Amino acid sequence: MNKLMLGNEAFARGLYEGGCKLISSYPGTPSTEITEFGAKYDEVYAEWAPNEKVAMETAIGASIAGARAFCGMKHVGLNVAADPLYTVSYTGVTGGLVIAVADDPGMHSSQNEQDSRHHAIASKVPMLEPSDSGECRDFVKTAFELSEKFDVPFIVRLSTRVAHSQSSVELHDRQERELIPYEKNASKYAMVPAFARARHVVVEERTKKLIEYAENCEFNKTEYNNSSIGVITSGIAYQYAKEALGDSVSYLKLGMVNPLPVNLIRDFAEKCDKVYVIEELDDIIETHCKKLGINVIGKELFGFIGELSQAIIADKILGKKTEFTEFSEPVPVRPPVMCAGCPHRGLFYSLAKNNIIVSGDIGCYSLGSAAPLNSIDSIVCMGASISALHGMNKVDPGKEKKRVAVIGDSTFIHSGITSLINISYNATNSTVIILDNSITGMTGHQQNPTTGMNLKGDPATKVSLEELCRAIGIERVRVVDPYNMAETEKVILEELAVEAPSVVISRRPCALLKYVKHKPALKVDTDKCRSCKQCLKIGCPAISMKDGKACIETTQCVGCGICKEMCHFDAIGE
Repeated sequence: MNKLMLGNEAFARGLYEGGCKLISSYPGTPSTEITEFGAKYDEVYAEWAPNEKVAMETAIGASIAGARAFCGMKHVGLNVAADPLYTVSYTGVTGGLVIAVADDPGMHSSQNEQDSRHHAIASKVPMLEPSDSGECRDFVKTAFELSEKFDVPFIVRLSTRVAHSQSSVELHDRQERELIPYEKNASKYAMVPAFARARHVVVEERTKKLIEYAENCEFNKTEYNNSSIGVITSGIAYQYAKEALGDSVSYLKLGMVNPLPVNLIRDFAEKCDKVYVIEELDDIIETHCKKLGINVIGKELFGFIGELSQAIIADKILGKKTEFTEFSEPVPVRPPVMCAGCPHRGLFYSLAKNNIIVSGDIGCYSLGSAAPLNSIDSIVCMGASISALHGMNKVDPGKEKKRVAVIGDSTFIHSGITSLINISYNATNSTVIILDNSITGMTGHQQNPTTGMNLKGDPATKVSLEELCRAIGIERVRVVDPYNMAETEKVILEELAVEAPSVVISRRPCALLKYVKHKPALKVDTDKCRSCKQCLKIGCPAISMKDGKACIETTQCVGCGICKEMCHFDAIGE
């Protein structure tokens, strides 16, 4: 039976068919749906962990206990999980361990464009890279087998296009597997220096075996067509190359991208007059080829930035320009904005109005950095808003009354807690605003430890943000409703004025949650409207100007009342 599947859905199918018993992940686009689809299989235990490090450590524990296990994350999530990754390379596995990392060339939903192949090389962990949904399913199943054969976790690298594109997948039954019996072996799993030194020797010996395997493995395939041009490629770049170049060139498709083969590449290059390396982001394959003394053409044509495409490849190699139809009228720009009724909108407006410096974080509230709010001043990584605020206030305490950190509820659990402990322990008069919208919003409404439900939607322990903040030493903790802008602004200014660390919890559920009951849409009394455009300053997509007057689109408006509170002429009402 065949089914059209997203790459992420096919990946989850591979986990199911391969006998995976445990899935532990943290949501991150473009990897999120792997875990969501995996949770649909009753035979597999699936969970959202507080962060990627915890997820990987959970999967490692399941593997040590003898089960096949999985954890998934986006590329920046692998940075968070790097600590256990580099050590599990030394310990190896008992049950097969598969790690998914989804890179984001083009930065569709990410703060950087890093290439996760570097982590595989540095940690000396093998990495596979499928090019379509069918290969996602196949590679995962084989990765479990190879993980147990070579006693090492396997990383499977996706990209946004592979994760979120559809292709046909052949479905098979699940291969149920019993737990591999646990045997006490501290010299293998307890990485104190004396044991780790011996395990490093094992790692290097294993790498040699993996290189030998890469020479003839099923993941690396040659397609000989025309000897004048050869293309070495992997992942989605292979699909682009096939569409752009067809059968006019020969291909070496590398499905195993770490470690890379040696003789296979040399033999392929010797049979081609000219060899191109087509890979997104960094020059991993190209550098490997050049170290082997093979003259290849790569990044001087294709560059290091953004996604490739069929048009780019056809242009660079064949000189074919793709013709595009130009519209007679310019297409309106549609920048991303916070949703109508977003509870963060009024808060960001208040911060901007009071010229408060905002140390921002990762989440849908990152849009507070965009016009017209222009509120957030810096965004680095998950949890950095709080740590950065502490650093600012330590070196320049004169401005601490004009600085805050903002962080979402899920991000606070992910990596903000330890940052807040640092403020409490090392004492700065810092004000942290936790944007509690009762869900993990940016990645598509996943549960987290503050929501009271687990991945399956079952009741779960609910972390109290108020009690947690007090427990780590923050004595001033206040809760506000961001729909009440005047009160919210008053509380923030009061907390900035005190000589103590403080937390303000801005609590209002995401406007898109299904259980949220909205008020009737508001409307504008055009006779009272003075066309001052004050209501436009909050950037609500439901508000525009029509015939010189403010206009509210009733199909979008959720009656939050922020614009009504801002209007000085009482022109907006129910």
